[in-house]
Amino acid sequence: MKREPAWRVFAAEYNDSSLELKGSGEKVPLFVVTPLGGKVNRLFVTGVLTDVENVSEGGEYLRAHVSDPTGVFTVYSGQYQPEATAMLQRIEVPAFVAIVGKVRTYTPEEGTVYVSVRPEIICEVTAEARDRWIIETCQQTKHRIAAMIDAMKMPQPNVFDLKKLGYSRELAEGIVAALKQYGAVDVQKYATLIHESLQYIVPGSGERFEEAVTQENVEAKERKPAVKKQQKKPAKQPPKKQAEEAAEELDPEKLVFEVIKQLEGEQGAAWDSIVEQCTKKGLNEIAVEEAITALMDKGFIYEPVLGTIKTT
Repeated sequence: MKREPAWRVFAAEYNDSSLELKGSGEKVPLFVVTPLGGKVNRLFVTGVLTDVENVSEGGEYLRAHVSDPTGVFTVYSGQYQPEATAMLQRIEVPAFVAIVGKVRTYTPEEGTVYVSVRPEIICEVTAEARDRWIIETCQQTKHRIAAMIDAMKMPQPNVFDLKKLGYSRELAEGIVAALKQYGAVDVQKYATLIHESLQYIVPGSGERFEEAVTQENVEAKERKPAVKKQQKKPAKQPPKKQAEEAAEELDPEKLVFEVIKQLEGEQGAAWDSIVEQCTKKGLNEIAVEEAITALMDKGFIYEPVLGTIKTT
């Protein structure tokens, strides 16, 4: 089964979500679709762990809260997440933590959906790591805002035309589903949240981001539908030699595989170290995770322990 990428989503956007998508059968992934079109199965969250409490009578079932500049993530961990549960019990709050986890939903009645996070990995981090997460999440949220603006300008938003504008299939599918569920999305609301998040770590940066979002909105209003744009002016393709050289330089699977071989030693390469080294070489974190998944599917690497990768 494909390992889903870990999305960076602010708490405010995640908690606004009320659409869940799931197929039939066993081991079918559950997705939560956010108002900005994030089709989220896994999350990467960094913030302040503010409290941990045992909410079960006969066993260890913990509820915790992790705060980011926009709101609070609710985290539930129990016997099926023994390492994460043990870590939550050990950490002295308040503390900066990073969590990789799956989406979790609770529907007490039809039309009401509560979202939370089921952790896979939890570790303590520094304030600097939290700040980097805020910046990365701002970038990814801005990307979703741009996609949503483009989609809302289309007569009939669809996956095909969004992909032609350069958006991934996952985001395009999420955008179309979000528009059906939430209607016209108030993108300025999320731009304001990002403004506040950037102000939280770098005073003055929020204004620059808001200007960028405003400009994106103006450009989207002037942009023609994707099909007409492609028919009117086909995109220029680079010469064959240049394209091959670019593909060689930016081949994510090749780059990630080489980094793993350099880092693994006898114990294997830590997931975070792989991501860190690959991002220094020009890949974003989602591309790194997708490359790792592809390499696993092809049998070149495996995960002997959760969060540790080795070559075969």
